[in-house]
Amino acid sequence: MATDTVDNKKNIFDRLIGPPLETAAAPHQSIGKVPALAVFASDALSSVAYATEEILVILAMAGSMYFGLSIPIAISIAVLLVILTISYRQTIFAYPSGGGAYIVARDNLGELAALTAGSALMTDYILTVAVSISSGVAQIVSAFPALSHVKIEIALALIMVMTIINLRGVKESSTAFAIPTYFFLGTAFLMLGTGLWRWATGDLGIVTGVDVAQNLTQSITVFLILRAFSSGCTALTGVEAISNGISAFKEPKAKNAAATMTAMSAILMTMFIGITLLAHQVQAMPSETETVISQIARTVFGSGTMYIVMVVATTTILIMAANTSFADFPRLAALQAADGFLPRQLTYRGSRLVFSWGIVGLAALASLLVVIFNASVSALIPLYAVGVFLSFTISQAGMVVRWHKVSKLKEGEEIESRGSTLVYDKQWRWRQAINIVGATATAIVTVIFAVTKFSQGAWFILLLIPTLIWAFFGTHRHYQRVANQLSLGELDIKPHNSPLQTILLVDNVHAGTLRLVNFARSLGNPWKAVHVAVDPERTAELLKKWNERIGFGELVLLESPYRSITEPLRDYIHQLQDENPDAFIHLLAGQLAMPSFWEQALHRNTNLLIDLVLRDMDRVVVTSVPYQIGLRDEYARRLTLEGTTLKEEALETETDATETETSE
Repeated sequence: MATDTVDNKKNIFDRLIGPPLETAAAPHQSIGKVPALAVFASDALSSVAYATEEILVILAMAGSMYFGLSIPIAISIAVLLVILTISYRQTIFAYPSGGGAYIVARDNLGELAALTAGSALMTDYILTVAVSISSGVAQIVSAFPALSHVKIEIALALIMVMTIINLRGVKESSTAFAIPTYFFLGTAFLMLGTGLWRWATGDLGIVTGVDVAQNLTQSITVFLILRAFSSGCTALTGVEAISNGISAFKEPKAKNAAATMTAMSAILMTMFIGITLLAHQVQAMPSETETVISQIARTVFGSGTMYIVMVVATTTILIMAANTSFADFPRLAALQAADGFLPRQLTYRGSRLVFSWGIVGLAALASLLVVIFNASVSALIPLYAVGVFLSFTISQAGMVVRWHKVSKLKEGEEIESRGSTLVYDKQWRWRQAINIVGATATAIVTVIFAVTKFSQGAWFILLLIPTLIWAFFGTHRHYQRVANQLSLGELDIKPHNSPLQTILLVDNVHAGTLRLVNFARSLGNPWKAVHVAVDPERTAELLKKWNERIGFGELVLLESPYRSITEPLRDYIHQLQDENPDAFIHLLAGQLAMPSFWEQALHRNTNLLIDLVLRDMDRVVVTSVPYQIGLRDEYARRLTLEGTTLKEEALETETDATETETSE
């Protein structure tokens, strides 16, 4: 029965995420440039769906007459994109194993800078999922307003779907996301082409039927323009994703990653400027009821089939954008965990050769943000992109230091570092100059972000990042302390025998107790049973059953006037240790093993508490002895084959749920 249950669970799990992959299959999970664009560039490409709108939202504070400023703002952001692209192409070739800002900073600037970049990126990845999914839901609500009251539920369901797809592995997720990504690109370029053609021929109309609440709160100032610029810079989030995920590419990895980054940047720049230009021409207005890109599509295509197609394509790419984080967050977390700054579990690959713990953790944190901020893009955007531009700055500064190291080498000289190999490059000066420009530009944008969006929520990120760094160092100190404790050092490594005292924790007498006794006898060491006397009536009943059905072995009663199980047990163990300080104490505790999780939850599972309470006691070993409910007949058959003379009623399970606990 239990075996069938396990097999059924395994079959369901395999159908959900796929059968396990061998470790040797890892090289075959790498992907080419075309699917890689869908996996790593979906975040950046999808940002065109809301970046222009975020610019207009800020300019609207001074009035729609200033919407024309969106065009020079978009061009400025495009120039910044070019600088980032050139800079990150150098990073890709310098660090072909991937890791992005974290590895670059660790290699050149030290642990503090590396953890700052890592915490900034991890924060941004979590926000990317929350913003992308929320923005996708906003598109759905734009087309179907009746769904507005369940937008949180829709967002959480979409995050769950994304999680399951990514747990299936990089190769399968890239296949699943390639079609919707390229579908969006084709539809978006069709909208841009049609819109620009209609504009050139004088056939392009303006937006109608949009409810806009006029709320002129500010006059146009340099500060307001900078706010609009920082909001539009959300179009650049995700640019670094390819440099973080180089290891997922097919050989030659660095060359393929660099080509993919160039293609992504060219597509992103064209769409961003094109959508901003069209938004100005059709007089699109930021609205709570309809997104700007929906307004553009409705004006260009009308309210027919192509409008619906564009809304569907946009919604899909916004949802798919979260995949960039699902691809990169687990890798970054695994790198930091390998260095001892995050839990080691994040380094483990699941059955499909992906970092499953990182994927699930990302989904949980993003879901929490969606619930807290009510799946509102406007509420989440102020938190967005501060971290990523901070990581941009650190990464470029790290590359500047790297080129300085290269300048000290002689021609032909090579030095192995943790992240890459330093090789002399006669063009190091202009390469360093590129990274200096990149570091300066992104540092300026980071300051603009921090200042202009501080009161809107950026303060939280500026507080969160130092908090995360403190937690990372705390985790690192823990692992270092554990390593020091585990070190053999001056310890005597010669094996020697120590006295062993075995005690059985008995709560009642039934089939599980019989297994506990048989296991103790099979160890071949002297043993005694102990019972914590919480209830005098039950204790008297237990003594009677023990004498009648077990009939051998010493049973020690531990008084517990305050109904505690653990305190009398600890005191008794301390007593045994005082009598024989060199002895090991081996505590055997029974456990009812249920065939399902919910059935297990119906029991008190005191053995877990006992293990937790006693784990700080030196030379105390706790062993859980399970009795599998559902395998009684098989157990009885084995007893018969072994020639056990105990009566059949010794196997009867008590009907009272309280009495059936084996360890409580």
